[in-house]
Amino acid sequence: MNDLNPAFLKASAMPDVQSTLDERALPIEQVGIRGVRHPLTIRSKTGSFPSVGTFEMDVALPAHIKGTHMSRFMALLQKQDAAVDSTTIVALVRDMLPLLDAKEGHVQFTYTHFVKKVAPVSGVESLMDYEVTWMATAKQNATGGSDVELGLRAQVPVMSLCPCSKEISEFGAHNQRSHVTMTVALDSRTQMTVEDLVAAAESEASSELWGLLKRPDEKWVTEHSYSNPKFVEDLVRDVAGNLKADQRIRSFVVEAENFESIHNHSAFARISHQK
Repeated sequence: MNDLNPAFLKASAMPDVQSTLDERALPIEQVGIRGVRHPLTIRSKTGSFPSVGTFEMDVALPAHIKGTHMSRFMALLQKQDAAVDSTTIVALVRDMLPLLDAKEGHVQFTYTHFVKKVAPVSGVESLMDYEVTWMATAKQNATGGSDVELGLRAQVPVMSLCPCSKEISEFGAHNQRSHVTMTVALDSRTQMTVEDLVAAAESEASSELWGLLKRPDEKWVTEHSYSNPKFVEDLVRDVAGNLKADQRIRSFVVEAENFESIHNHSAFARISHQK
């Protein structure tokens, strides 16, 4: 028998270098792992669906500790098997602090969110995809528990039609696909869904988008957008107005980017607001 074989070594007998003292007197604000891909089941208004999340997890490290427990991030993530929504990430970041012996920590993950949509005329169903990021930061409080700040970001593709082009042209107007990106700060107890945030952008566009349209639907989208022209400035202001009126949202940043159809560059606008 080889006594040096790692299979026969007891963990308690192995040196724990990361827990030794560090004398450089420099605390680390964030240390952890990123770029971790992990399968997820997402809970949504239209039913649960599978996806893959890309995770970043980190904690604050005191000046006197040499290193954090990197493997514990992965161990915590491997235990995640329930369907994911806003309450899940709040629980995840709260569980992370005692596991990592930390007073502050952060978890975020980005994934593709799917919504089943119905075409405006034909009623045909299709899936629409959105890039979504959940973010949560936990800080230990005086009672030994933790306070959590929750954030949600969604990138929503929409259609915009140029009011100037419509006004100066004898017929037609140029339009383009646009991206509306919203990042909102929420109370950790807030029950806001991805679909709620998506609707705040789609409702203000010249037209929303669908994964599948029949000819009657295409006619409707063309005519609807023509009757609802929006500059990028109009789009970002109207979406910001929706977010400002939503009492669940503490602060927000919203950006609209138009991928111009008559130029080889984009037009964009950005608004931030703290309530």
